[in-house]
Amino acid sequence: MKTFCRSLHGLALGTLLIAGQLVTVQGQTEAQKANANRTLSVGYILFPGFEPLDVFGPLEMIFSMSYYMNMTLATIAETVGPVSARPPLHYMAPNEPPMDLSYMINPQVVATHTFETAPKLDILLVPGGTGNVALEQKNDTKVEDFVRERYPELEYLLSVCTGAITLARSGVLEGRRATSNKGAWAQTATHGKNVTWVPSARWVVDGNVWTSSGVAAGMDMAYAFLRELYGDSPLNTLMSNVEYAPHTDASWDPFSVVHNVPGANKTRSLVDCVGPAGFTE
Repeated sequence: MKTFCRSLHGLALGTLLIAGQLVTVQGQTEAQKANANRTLSVGYILFPGFEPLDVFGPLEMIFSMSYYMNMTLATIAETVGPVSARPPLHYMAPNEPPMDLSYMINPQVVATHTFETAPKLDILLVPGGTGNVALEQKNDTKVEDFVRERYPELEYLLSVCTGAITLARSGVLEGRRATSNKGAWAQTATHGKNVTWVPSARWVVDGNVWTSSGVAAGMDMAYAFLRELYGDSPLNTLMSNVEYAPHTDASWDPFSVVHNVPGANKTRSLVDCVGPAGFTE
């Protein structure tokens, strides 16, 4: 039988007081201590046809952390109100009829701000989804324009899945390393000027820009990101509460092999065993 030893973390390491009061945790860096004692403004971009888990996966972790850490959230779209995840009409190839996926269910997220009314942001997250394909086919650049305009004031910019296409089209990825959904690699890697697209990566960090591989990889990136912001506590406890075991090796990427991405690392096992955050075998 395997046994797991819990590494020291959580409330036993220090003091966590909610609602803006002093937070101190043993082992935090000075930057992490500062983050724990300020309010971070988080923005999430929405567009018709966003990929649900690109939004909800990282948002679950951010939401859970907001129990301890002061944060604000703005959901941002072209107009205020419900934004549907159902894919809009788009073309898979030239000279083919448009894909009509209107028979799919219609989950929605309410946008609280428009691109014009969004508050000052510290962190901006950009999801992927077939919706950004539709936007590109219509030459609609509102999302990229917003990213380009706001990037200079951001502390961090994150994309999940094909959200990296938006970052590339905005020009933010020029001269940077990045990754994206491996199932859409052939399409994604054609975007951007002077972008080093990393074929085997669960997520990539280049300066203050974080990009993840496809869909579920956004949760692993979000864990690594929040760990950088705040340290292990109370993050690892929260991961156990939501019963999610994050992959912590950014270079582990079996889906680059599954999807035959050129340059993929085929020397590693496609199977990876992970355990609860903060535990070692």
